[in-house]
Amino acid sequence: MAEISQNPVVIVPGVLFWDSLYEVMRDALSEWIPKEKIAIAPVSLLDWIGMPPSPERSTNSVMAALDRTVRQMAAKFPGEPVTIVAHSGGGTVAMIYLLQHSFQGDVYQVNGMVGKLVTLGTPFHTHEHFAKIKTDFIFKHLDPDFFSRYPVVSVVSDRYQGALDSGFTEKLCYLFYRGVTDEGNLPGDGVVPAKSCFLQGAENVTIPDCEHVPAPHTRWYGTKEGVAQWIEWL
Repeated sequence: MAEISQNPVVIVPGVLFWDSLYEVMRDALSEWIPKEKIAIAPVSLLDWIGMPPSPERSTNSVMAALDRTVRQMAAKFPGEPVTIVAHSGGGTVAMIYLLQHSFQGDVYQVNGMVGKLVTLGTPFHTHEHFAKIKTDFIFKHLDPDFFSRYPVVSVVSDRYQGALDSGFTEKLCYLFYRGVTDEGNLPGDGVVPAKSCFLQGAENVTIPDCEHVPAPHTRWYGTKEGVAQWIEWL
C-alpha cells in the first residue's frame, strides 16, 4: 500500500445524515492519521431539511459548516492543505464549495486551504430533483483546470447488483438505482449505482465490498473494513 497522506481531514456527512454517525469513520481513519487531524463538519438533519422545510437550501447550510471546519483545521495545521472526505450527496456540496462560484447567493474563497477531495458513493449523474440542482450547477461551472487545483477521487462500491427478476435485495437495489438514473440493472453500493459516480477529470475508483448507508452492523464506507478499501487514495 502507498504511503498514506498525513494532511488534516474534514469529513462531510451525506444527505439526511448527521455528524455523530461519522465518529466511526473518524475512529477508523485514526489508525492511519492522528485523530486530532480529523474533524467532522457539524451537520445536523435540520441542516438538510431546513425549518420550515427547504431542502433546496441545504447546500448552503452544509457549505457554511464545511467552511468553518476547513478554516479551523487550516489554522490549526498551517501549511498542510486539508483533504475533504465527503459521503454521498455531501460530495456534491463539497464540489460546489470548491468551485468558488455563487450558489444561491453564497460563495467561499477556499484558495490554498484544501488540497484534495475524496467522495464516497457520490452520484454526479442523477435525475433526482434536489441532487440535480447541485449537479447541474457543478457541470455548468466545472472547467478543465479545476482538477489541477483540487484533485478529486470518486470512490464507489459495486457490491450489489440491481435486478427485478432476482431476490429481495436485488429488487430493492434496482428501485434505488432507478431513483438515481434511468437504469436499475446495474452494480452499485445498494443505494447509488456505481456508474453514476464516475466523473470525467476525477480519479474514479471502484471498490468491491462497501454499503452506502451509515447504519450499525453494516460494512459501509466509514467502517474499519470500508476505510481500508479506499485509504490509499486519501
